[in-house]
Amino acid sequence: MPIYHFLRQLQVCGRHQAPSTAKTLHSQIIKLGLHQCGPLPNTLVDVYGKCGLFQHAHYLFEEMPHRDHVSWASILTAFNKANFPNITLSIFPTMFAIDRLQPDHFVFATLVKACAALGATSQGKQVHARFVLSPFCDDDVVKSSLVDMYAKFGLPDNARAVFDSIKLKNTVSWTAMLSGYARSGRKNEAMEMFKSAPVRNLFAWTALISGFVQRGNGIDAFYMFIEMRREGVDIVDPFVLSSIVGACANLAVLELGKQIHGLVIALGYESCLFISNALVDMYAKCSDIMAAKDIFGTMKRKDVVSWTSIIVGAAQHGQAEEALMLYDEMVSAGVKPNEVTFIGLIYACSHVGLVSKGRKLFKTMTEDYGISPSLQHYTCLLDLLGRSGHFDEAENLIKEMPYKPDEPTWAALLSACKHHGNTQMAIRYADHLMSLKLEDPSTYILLSNVYAKAAMWEQVSKVRKLMGEMEVKKEPGHSCIDIGKESQLFYAGETPHPLKKEMFDLLKELEEEMRRRGYVPDTSCVLHDMEQQEKERQLFWHSERLAVAYGLLKSVPGTVIRIVKNLRVCGDCHAVLKLISGIVKREIIVRDANRYHHFKDGKCSCNDFW
Repeated sequence: MPIYHFLRQLQVCGRHQAPSTAKTLHSQIIKLGLHQCGPLPNTLVDVYGKCGLFQHAHYLFEEMPHRDHVSWASILTAFNKANFPNITLSIFPTMFAIDRLQPDHFVFATLVKACAALGATSQGKQVHARFVLSPFCDDDVVKSSLVDMYAKFGLPDNARAVFDSIKLKNTVSWTAMLSGYARSGRKNEAMEMFKSAPVRNLFAWTALISGFVQRGNGIDAFYMFIEMRREGVDIVDPFVLSSIVGACANLAVLELGKQIHGLVIALGYESCLFISNALVDMYAKCSDIMAAKDIFGTMKRKDVVSWTSIIVGAAQHGQAEEALMLYDEMVSAGVKPNEVTFIGLIYACSHVGLVSKGRKLFKTMTEDYGISPSLQHYTCLLDLLGRSGHFDEAENLIKEMPYKPDEPTWAALLSACKHHGNTQMAIRYADHLMSLKLEDPSTYILLSNVYAKAAMWEQVSKVRKLMGEMEVKKEPGHSCIDIGKESQLFYAGETPHPLKKEMFDLLKELEEEMRRRGYVPDTSCVLHDMEQQEKERQLFWHSERLAVAYGLLKSVPGTVIRIVKNLRVCGDCHAVLKLISGIVKREIIVRDANRYHHFKDGKCSCNDFW
């Protein structure tokens, strides 16, 4: 059988990703003694890479007696495709050391792609420098890859310099540059480039919209998405839909998310894996964990992102037992958990005090899955130990871990000490925090509360003075509530809202009932020097209370009230919302800066520790 027949058949396998057929053809090639003939070895490496069999590709590559530029481009591409860019970069030096070959334009393109995937800025710049000094320095394909790399590094000026040097700018370079400006917050330049783009096709729109979403600029992303729909651009690729679903998740706009979900169904993309994953994440972040579970349950194929999204979602909503059960199902299904999965699991354990389980998961992560714990993993474990009162073990872990604790780590431990009444240790941690350059206003409030509880008024004054010196400005508290297609935003303080009187009367009526049930306002979070009555008045006008009052007045009786708050819920509002949920017999879900609170029948899913 002639070699060209095998070549043609193998290329078909690569296009259609048919690994079993590729293996059969490979067996026939070996039996006929053709495995080292002509381009067949390189083609086999390339096809195995395209079929996801990178280990087969690597074995063949290692066994090849003579490797050329095609061999190297094929194996490096295989590792990139298998999501192992670190291996791509680690084996590249042997190209010269063993095979005495300098990289060509294909190899340069794969190296640039690997650096972009890893976020390896220093190595990316080295590859760029080597490319500039090579005979292929005018290759526009490599330059397009460099534009994309610098855009992903958040270096739009570097990307633009390369972009301007491209003679024949293709769609890839234009979209990469657009995305680079958008994701770096350079909105004006992104819009100017978009308007001057030779073709404003779906991919250009996607680059702009997804860039805005990645930057956290969801509102502009929505405006552009609506404009794209008005212009009648055909959505032949669903990536833009996953981006806009992500914007819904970040903004926690449930009703808008439902509309986008409807569009996904109408366009026939509901079975697309990454769209389903985005929808699971969106519903969980929009506080509708039941809808997230429904979508997850109907998915025919689930990957690590699918499982992790639902596990983290359940954990954040206080459903720790369910999160752990889902993890067991994930392992039984043969899906390997990743770093984010374990953050969600240990977080879940910390909120129900499952210390032994949390320790075991931390050990499993490193010993069974070879995942090196990040500072975030250690912070979750420290939070678990602190919440459960294991302070000695927590202190030993701080000494042993390979990272320097940051502000969130110390704040988590300080909060745990405060909760358990461990005043001596709390003061020690507070004194340490005072020596750091703190950035989060809530940490200063925590410090002030700890010192105030210990009657260390001089330290309380120091905290306030430090806030002034550091120009720490607490972000104005605001809460948003969606009722159907209507959305209302409330800021802390007396509101000029048309329903102000009705909201005030309702809150006063509820407060009277709360006081009959034993409610006493907790003014410890009000750091201003003022009379007790004025402090209570300030608490009365906190934004989440206004949002709840509005929801009770305007929503359908019996429905869930969903609120998104930009800051952490204060202790007094937390107590108030628990009481209100019991009085009015309504579930109130609040997504604050830390987590999700499900207030129902006078209780909260966070078990009063958040």
